[in-house]
Amino acid sequence: MNDYKALRTFLMAAEKRNFAQVARELDMTPAAVTRAIAALEDDLGVQLFVRTTRQVSLTTDGAIYAAQIQPAFEALENARKDVMNTHKADHGRLRISAPTWFGQQVLPPILSGFQKRYPKISFEVSLGDGLVNIIDDDYDLAIRISAAPSDKFTIWRKISVVKRILVAAPGSRFADMQHPSELTPDDCLAYSGESRRENWILSDGSGSASISAGRTFSANSGEVLAKMAADGNGVALLPTFHVAEHLRSGKLVHILPGWKPTDLWLTLYYPPYQALPPRIASFSKFFEEQVPGFIAHDAG
Repeated sequence: MNDYKALRTFLMAAEKRNFAQVARELDMTPAAVTRAIAALEDDLGVQLFVRTTRQVSLTTDGAIYAAQIQPAFEALENARKDVMNTHKADHGRLRISAPTWFGQQVLPPILSGFQKRYPKISFEVSLGDGLVNIIDDDYDLAIRISAAPSDKFTIWRKISVVKRILVAAPGSRFADMQHPSELTPDDCLAYSGESRRENWILSDGSGSASISAGRTFSANSGEVLAKMAADGNGVALLPTFHVAEHLRSGKLVHILPGWKPTDLWLTLYYPPYQALPPRIASFSKFFEEQVPGFIAHDAG
């Protein structure tokens, strides 16, 4: 018998004070329980139980030993269960990083649906618009909206193309522009996590235009950019699903519709697993099935 089983047998015997009951609960014979306890006593060099024909009771040394090892054994048991659960599709914990707006608006119903299907999986969700170090920060997966990934040290799973459009406030001087050349860097509100400028590449199918954005204003929040644009402060380039409500309410309008920017990707990425753990693979499959219904908005 290994040490783990011996300690489990001892602690249950210390609780039940009945070797026959321990044998039934652990699917052992009473003789096997007796041998396990005797072997542990030989190893420690102390007597752990006083045995009579009617009952079993702990010695002082046995009581001290049980009290001291109980917390450590519980921690060991929890660690054992956690490791075992990571290899089950319907058990365990998922630590997820997601963009702020996406995590607030799109992710909750997907998580709710997944938990109804897999109620024994728990979540830790962290929202932020900067890139995370998925390995150092100990995430199981991250959801990102970005250019086509080029990172060679993580695993990427492209879920869907994310279309973007140029938006501005109706009635502003930007709303009636006919060509990207009418835009200046001061007009363009940049999405940047580090207060950097953003380069917009626009194409009308026969030609392209490059615009430097963010000379006057940049932010790492799409919602901030949408509101700044709605207040007439400039033009923002944002995913269609992000601005769909602003377009419906009339707070923003789609400008320069004939000029399309490069698409972004909605992507899942993971630490460099040799194979995705089952719980992560289950969530990834569910996410890929569900997310199109939440982000498929017409730009109008």
